[in-house]
Amino acid sequence: MNILHTADWHLGQLFHEYDRVYEHQQFLDWLVQTLQREEVDVLFVSGDVFDLSNPSAASVRQFYTFLNRASNARPDIQIVVTAGNHDSASRLESPKPLLESANIHMVGVVEKDGEGNIDYDKLIIPLIKDGSVKAWCLAVPFLRMGDYPALADCDNPYAEGVAAFYRNLYQTAKSKYQPGQALLAMGHLHAKGAETSDMDKTERLIMGGVECIAASAFPDDLAYVALGHIHKAQRVGGREHIRYAGSPLPMSFSEINYKHQVILFTVEEGQITEPRAIEVPVTVPLLKVPAVHSRMGEVLLALQRLPVAAGKDRATAPYLQVSVLLDAPEPGLRHKIEQAIADKYVRLARIDTRYPAQKNPATSGLMQSPDPLQTLRPVDVFKRVYESRYANEVPVELMALFNEVAQQVYEKERGEA
Repeated sequence: MNILHTADWHLGQLFHEYDRVYEHQQFLDWLVQTLQREEVDVLFVSGDVFDLSNPSAASVRQFYTFLNRASNARPDIQIVVTAGNHDSASRLESPKPLLESANIHMVGVVEKDGEGNIDYDKLIIPLIKDGSVKAWCLAVPFLRMGDYPALADCDNPYAEGVAAFYRNLYQTAKSKYQPGQALLAMGHLHAKGAETSDMDKTERLIMGGVECIAASAFPDDLAYVALGHIHKAQRVGGREHIRYAGSPLPMSFSEINYKHQVILFTVEEGQITEPRAIEVPVTVPLLKVPAVHSRMGEVLLALQRLPVAAGKDRATAPYLQVSVLLDAPEPGLRHKIEQAIADKYVRLARIDTRYPAQKNPATSGLMQSPDPLQTLRPVDVFKRVYESRYANEVPVELMALFNEVAQQVYEKERGEA
């Protein structure tokens, strides 16, 4: 039984205000071809199918069109889709009764009985080939507060609750298990030690690290754990069988060097073969120009060297991040860059500005010796922030603008009093 592990499609994502319908469609077309070429029997999608919990009609149509095409290309394929933190669990499950007749399983909601007991059976899916069960899938969606068991007297209720959830689910699945079958699990979570980009807000820890799940949370008898949430494909804890597939498209410029892939493995007599990564073709590349932050003159020279559009479709042009080193804010910066690339085969996505390291010892300590808040005027805060960031005094014209705005705010507040 050949199983393909994918995750984090983020259909409907806007990349710096550019829609990615074309890129996602290219990926889905490639995926259908891969299902056929590799004779895939089971497809896992480990969460974040959509980028938003309320996806557009076009994104939903794109997803269900893919499901239909995949089922037609591989009539006996089973598809298991779990909800991620970006998905609406109930919305993802809404067509469940219709899809299950086509061997498509949507898992988003952790159901409980009237007494609050988790119905683990509904998360266990038999994976069948040639009329017999070859494996059992423990299809776990993103677990929100209240989905996992509440444990008393523990240091980390979330991490320990998630671990207990997997243990209980495993024990339930074990009661169905027969020799020669494999136990496989899915999950959408942040594994302890997973490598992420410091600049990627989509993967950033949000609870001080307490939501990190150790590899030991997954029972040893699980033949494979198909994870989603982290966009960089990787093993977890050095274990070959616990993996993030990663996202098929870069979700930010911080992922420019990621190798985007899907993972293929085979189940044979309850064991799996060594997982094999299949690289996803890049349809629309990301460009950082210059490679390092540079002064404006160097930036403009680098932009001049970009290829000319020459009648090419701008809708498929690379996304461009321009990296500029400034001494002070430059109001006309964007206009200059847009003029420089007006005829180039790129789409301006982001201007990333940086400033020289702090050089003014007179201002370097200002923000580190706080005064009582009530003694600080707005203008004092403004001056300190500006001087700390730019290592210069506030320009006269900018100071005048700030004072004008401050006066307007003051008069408005006095009028409302």
